[in-house]
Amino acid sequence: MNKIIDKCPICNNELIVTSLHCNNCRTNFQGMFELSHTPLSNLSPEQLQFILTFIRCEGKFNRMEEELDLSYPTLRNRFNEILHIMGFETEIEEEKPSNKDRKEILTKLNEGKISIDEAQELLRGN
Repeated sequence: MNKIIDKCPICNNELIVTSLHCNNCRTNFQGMFELSHTPLSNLSPEQLQFILTFIRCEGKFNRMEEELDLSYPTLRNRFNEILHIMGFETEIEEEKPSNKDRKEILTKLNEGKISIDEAQELLRGN
């Protein structure tokens, strides 16, 4: 059975469902029926499969890494893409200093070259 489409393949306008049929009892319904749209409606089959895997793995990327044989950054990028398509905006992670930068900040603090407040700001990535 074909999946229902919600856009006209000719003009890309929204389609309206006007007929429903039950294969079991052969009942037909005529009228105008609204398609239910959810945030999941805009996802491709591959993206839906990703979400199902995410749920099955209880939202744990380390389990998804094993199951899908993908790296954490790849999983995170796909997840963020799906969130965006679903209309959820992801927070942009602040740039945190690397371990090397953290050591340099702490060394400057220890040598008295910067204040505690400055060190805290730098360690926060501000």
